Amino acid sequence: MFRPVNRSIYTLIYYLALPLIFFRMWWRSLKDSRYRQRWLERLAFYPADSFDNNKPAIVFHAVSVGEVHAAVPLIRACQLALPEWTFTLTTTTVTGSARVKEIFGDSVQHCYMPYDSPGAVKRFLRAIKPEILVIMETELWPNLLFYSKQRSCKLLLLNARLSKKSFLNYQKYASLTAKMLLSFDAVAAQFEQDALHFRQLGLPEKTLHTSGTMKFDQEIDQQQLDAGLAMKQELQRPILVAGSTREGEEEKVLAAFDILLKVLPELLLILVPRHPDRFTDVAKLLISRGYHIVRRSRGEKVSSDKQILLGDSLGEMQFYYASADLAFVGGSLVDTGCQNIIEPAVLGVPVLTGPSLFNFQAVSELLLESGAMQVVANEKELAEKLRLLFQDKALRQSMAEAASATVAKNRGATEKQKQLILQAIHSDQ
Repeated sequence: MFRPVNRSIYTLIYYLALPLIFFRMWWRSLKDSRYRQRWLERLAFYPADSFDNNKPAIVFHAVSVGEVHAAVPLIRACQLALPEWTFTLTTTTVTGSARVKEIFGDSVQHCYMPYDSPGAVKRFLRAIKPEILVIMETELWPNLLFYSKQRSCKLLLLNARLSKKSFLNYQKYASLTAKMLLSFDAVAAQFEQDALHFRQLGLPEKTLHTSGTMKFDQEIDQQQLDAGLAMKQELQRPILVAGSTREGEEEKVLAAFDILLKVLPELLLILVPRHPDRFTDVAKLLISRGYHIVRRSRGEKVSSDKQILLGDSLGEMQFYYASADLAFVGGSLVDTGCQNIIEPAVLGVPVLTGPSLFNFQAVSELLLESGAMQVVANEKELAEKLRLLFQDKALRQSMAEAASATVAKNRGATEKQKQLILQAIHSDQ
């Protein structure tokens, strides 16, 4: 249903919702104390001299860890091309913030993107004074876009994707969505289906580009790769990684694991929950079911009697996937949409998922067509597919080669989107 909402009505609703937003932050801080830190940044109150205003400024916004990782090669390419510019990378989540500091150190400025109230947005823009604002994937905030444009800031939406579910949600607020999209100087959609959705929401053709996804260009952390391969070599046992699992999904993975243990008693499961605030709950689940586990966060050794390594650490997905013979990607056996299926494929690891793929629909089609990925309907089918693959080394190798080939074939989006940024900078010169 179409719901006519303009920015003023949106802002009023947003102000009314702020107490709930603050409550949610407080609630999350009970499990993760980092949510109690740097609250003033969420309202764009910063200490004096927090930002370098002596150079032209470009801001990249990446909501969380996945978007940060996708932005890394683009930001580094732009830093080489624009050495005279100041770079700021904002995030929304605390995990995204932690990864920014780990990856970039002091080579970029960092703060949280403030809440989308007019006052906070204006303070943010006055503090950083961006000439270019790059939003990764699809984070459309009406006040951020309106006041950025009011300051003559160039706006780019890069690595943009719009699933059918998101498209239908934005379509409910067609008038407000169209105005937001019209504010962009360039939009780089990942795939043609994404581009079609943007067109249907009112994005002009002259603004729209289709460039592929930068996640195929993600950098490989050599240290993590080497550590994962070393662990695999040391353990000399079959390894299944279940990465980025969601609430209610671990039980399904464990059901498949129990079936597999009957034919592969030496199998090691590396279980990596998607959200850090669930690490403790998942550990309790595993212990309550009698599994012999080790926790990555405690630096415990994976001895031969251990059945499960709980990946309760941040920023180590490449380490986990590098050690794997096979990877199951979470979010797909529950109806939340699968997580990043490119992560294991980049490392040449065969991929399995459940049927919920709307987050990576186009990418999943590429991997399925090439033979790099298989989809299962439920935990029983997952167990059967895994059994067949663990017993068929040639098929695993074929899937691994297909994964590497698909990744290589689809690289290059980063360069295309870097050029869009340079064009935006030089368009007024």
